[in-house]
Amino acid sequence: MQKNGNLAEAATDAPRVESPIRRNKIRWGETAIKLWLAICAFISIVTTAAIVVLLISESLNFFEQVSPVDFFFGTNWEPLFQPCSFGVLELVWGTLIVTVGAAVMAIPTGLASAIYLSEYASDRVRSIIKPVLELLAGIPTVVYGYFALTFVTPVLQGVFPDVRVFNALSAVIVVGIMILPMIASLSDNALRAVPISLRQGAYALGATSYEVTTRVVVPAGLSGVMASFLLAISRAIGETMAVTLAAGATPNISLSMFESIQTMTAYIVQVSLGDTPNGSVVYQTLFAVATLLFAITLVINIVSQIILNRFREVYE
Repeated sequence: MQKNGNLAEAATDAPRVESPIRRNKIRWGETAIKLWLAICAFISIVTTAAIVVLLISESLNFFEQVSPVDFFFGTNWEPLFQPCSFGVLELVWGTLIVTVGAAVMAIPTGLASAIYLSEYASDRVRSIIKPVLELLAGIPTVVYGYFALTFVTPVLQGVFPDVRVFNALSAVIVVGIMILPMIASLSDNALRAVPISLRQGAYALGATSYEVTTRVVVPAGLSGVMASFLLAISRAIGETMAVTLAAGATPNISLSMFESIQTMTAYIVQVSLGDTPNGSVVYQTLFAVATLLFAITLVINIVSQIILNRFREVYE
């Protein structure tokens, strides 16, 4: 008993070892980082809200002078000439032609490139092609515009004599080239994220390489692939300089790809040059068209979220 009492007294008298982690200690570094992140998030929210409020307020001023029916359903867009006409369908048609044409051109090619890089390319080939695709994604859009004007259009005129200097086909080609690296790179990442065990299981059941790719890998990575498609389409809708230089500035509803067209973004560039009086109805068309473009992009983002939630796959 005496021995145990001595041990207890020794344990009581022993100095306490403080924990290296103190709950009450203020970590100024982490606090500063959290504060900075909160400020950044707040600035993003305030900026977005300010943009939305500005667009809506100016658009309401525009619709006080122009009928919404004439704006949304009119087929003649001539706000800079007398008599003025504000039918935005010509701009919507031009945007639709460029977006759909670029998507039809880039989506199959980009997906095929992603499948090749993910499933069939060797490490050496992949190390060459992947940086080239990322380099194409980093080229400024104005460079693509001049490329369309000085190279693509002359080539098209050599094949099709009816092609004009500014034409929709040239814009479709350069926008398709622009969004191709985005689709290929993001789809490649999505396909490579599919677990190798799914591939091995398919091969164990006797599936061929083609069947593994088309029936296992691509469906398993479909959410990421669809995300790349929708992101590329959103960029095609909002593309400005390349379309302005390649397609021209002639509002037109026509099925011919050889004629000049004008997109909503191209018109915004035209009005923003500074020749339009501030506060005039022509100046307010800038905000009306921008609001419509914002609404279209918002709808695409909402649809994309629904699609991604529908096809999302989670693997452990």
